[in-house]
Amino acid sequence: ILLQTSPKLDYIFHGGRHVRPYYFEFISHVNKRWTGKTIVDLFADEFKGRAREYYVGAVKCGRIKVDGEIVPVSYIVKSSQKITHFVHRHEPPVMTDDVEILVKEPDVVTVCKPASIPVHPCGQYRKNTVVGILDAEHDLGTLFPIHRLDRLVSGLLIIARTAAKADFFRQQIEGGMVKKRYIAKVIGVFPEDEKIVNANINYNGSEGISTAEKGKPACTKFTRIDTNGTHSLVLCEPVTGRTHQIRVHLQYTGHPIANDPLYLHFSIDPMCTNCPKLIPQGYEDEALWLHCVRYSGTGWEYECPYPSWA
Repeated sequence: ILLQTSPKLDYIFHGGRHVRPYYFEFISHVNKRWTGKTIVDLFADEFKGRAREYYVGAVKCGRIKVDGEIVPVSYIVKSSQKITHFVHRHEPPVMTDDVEILVKEPDVVTVCKPASIPVHPCGQYRKNTVVGILDAEHDLGTLFPIHRLDRLVSGLLIIARTAAKADFFRQQIEGGMVKKRYIAKVIGVFPEDEKIVNANINYNGSEGISTAEKGKPACTKFTRIDTNGTHSLVLCEPVTGRTHQIRVHLQYTGHPIANDPLYLHFSIDPMCTNCPKLIPQGYEDEALWLHCVRYSGTGWEYECPYPSWA
């Protein structure tokens, strides 16, 4: 007898939101860079999360297959071949905060995204994502995220419930018709007068970090809301939408987000195994003091409440 269980049972709450380990098959196709490598070299070179000995064993026992067939460890892969990897997947935990639904309309749902949860499946995350949690805990049907927030950023997330509504939002975003508002808690006394930062953003994908140097044009407007002499609460209005733009531009002003693990310093040692992160590997995430509060466009506007730290 096959017992059907609720997707809600996929989650365990124990010092964070955990996902019960599950079996999953990754599927990929051999690209130009992989062609000519042995099957073991391919995995050992490209997916360094596991030891080479694991990949040897996985190929031998058929957990890794090429075009659906078991191959020897010396097998050389060819262009466009399908490679499958059957794994027992353990997702990283995220914070226990609920994904709160703010507005539920026939073609739109807005939520307050907690920090630490990615918007959609990526990297090691599949079920511990906003889309995965909404699918498990609410009967919303097919969802179309129309913008993203970094994993550590909290706040307003707008999700279309139809393809047509998703296209409507994307056209407005790509046409520069959408105004965005975030708040950030930064170090020091931020200048009282409105400050506009025009500084190019260069994103290094391999390091996962951006710098204010040669790169794509980026502009952010900042306005101080309040200060206590140690920290300041700042309204951030990005004109463009580059990766980590607000975080980099605040660092550029000399007032980085007060608990930002990436942009509090740039004293990066190229030989260090922990750089560019502030804390050593293995520590738990902390909610970044950056929160999306409002998106508005032609004929529409959605807001999200302030977080506790603000």
